[in-house]
Amino acid sequence: MTPLSYDLLSMGRSSIDLYSNDVGAAFVDVKSFGAYVGGCPTNISVGVRRLGLRTALLTALGDDLVGDFVRTFLEREGVETRFIPRKADRRTSAVLLSMEPPDRFPLVFYRDNCADIALDIDDVYATPIAEARALLISGTGLSAEPSRSATMLAAETAHAAGATVFLDFDFRPSLWDDPRHFPLTVRRLGSLVDVAIGTEDEVKAAAGFARFSISHSQHTHAEVEGDIDVAIERLLTNGLPVLVAKHGPDGASVHQVDAAPVMAAGFPVDVLNLLGAGDAFASGLIYGRLQNWDWHKAARIANAVGAIVVTRPACANSMPTLVEVEDFVAARGGL
Repeated sequence: MTPLSYDLLSMGRSSIDLYSNDVGAAFVDVKSFGAYVGGCPTNISVGVRRLGLRTALLTALGDDLVGDFVRTFLEREGVETRFIPRKADRRTSAVLLSMEPPDRFPLVFYRDNCADIALDIDDVYATPIAEARALLISGTGLSAEPSRSATMLAAETAHAAGATVFLDFDFRPSLWDDPRHFPLTVRRLGSLVDVAIGTEDEVKAAAGFARFSISHSQHTHAEVEGDIDVAIERLLTNGLPVLVAKHGPDGASVHQVDAAPVMAAGFPVDVLNLLGAGDAFASGLIYGRLQNWDWHKAARIANAVGAIVVTRPACANSMPTLVEVEDFVAARGGL
């Protein structure tokens, strides 16, 4: 059998991330920002690549200097970029963030007329989805059209080809045209997704346990309630084969129908920046599963990759290499 071209194809959001250089300063007091690359699928493509696997990215960039910045970084990392369209009438998105550890990380998205949400069905047809062992899609890619339909098509194509389809919930209510579509979309995807990944709040929102309100400034706010175990049960009953719940410093748990949960402890570290931790976790989990590791071992290395990244200032730029992860784990007693 001819080997497939890529271990992982990631699809969705990309951005330039401008993160405060003044750690501890409130956003209004920041004097300077460092420039990095971000976006959930983009971060994961870099994370899995640094761990040693072959990755490709399907995002969209504006025909602008910011798009050049993102693409050049990805090319230097060895991520395949030839399937990334440039949208002449769109802008590459941006994120600004201040760091006030351990638990305040205010951020602002600049995604008006952004390029990646304009990914369309033609972009999917131009990408060799079936040449990847796995596909990673994210919630933000499902947040609006035409990206929503394009993402659905990519999942259908990968599923039909026998690839493993990972869904990172990546749920940011303010980025949805209507966040009430989020749980409905997850249900529609249930038969196409092999593994879903999310925080406790994202899992509850995906199960329909969230209420939304829009303020006068047009910012969407979500109130998430309900029991996490009930939310997990609902999602599994609705068709998700595997759900991986992230519990922050308490590690992660893996859930399947008619199977006991698999619990994987976390790795305590001092937090510098929580942004990017979830994408780092997904990178480690996908790496482990593509190595045919069992769920406990895969979730443990996912926790390790996430723990390393929260001690560093950025997302994609801060992803560790496999050697760094192995050294980190070995110093803490192994997986």
